Amino acid sequence: MNWLFLIMAGLFEMLGVLSINKLNRSRDWKSLALLVIAFGLSFLFLSLAMETLPMGTAYAVWTGIGASGGAILGMVLYKEPRSLLRIGCIGLVLGSAVGLKLVS
Repeated sequence: MNWLFLIMAGLFEMLGVLSINKLNRSRDWKSLALLVIAFGLSFLFLSLAMETLPMGTAYAVWTGIGASGGAILGMVLYKEPRSLLRIGCIGLVLGSAVGLKLVS
């Protein structure tokens, strides 16, 4: 269950990053509310996951999901650059998070 919490935390982290972009585009209370709720849920699920997972592993996986997911969503939704090198670096981030899981 702790890994499910951690994945949910990472997904809400991705939503939080998207909501920052949304808030920058339209400064209204709905965008701000989405940002606060998304990051709030992200931290809630991260804290639940960290009840049983080592802090370093949980944090690395959480940031890996958030950073990689944010970069991928930026490429898909906002037409950010899609180079092979950029995609390879995203793979390194995800591979490092998986590596930490395997050695923990």
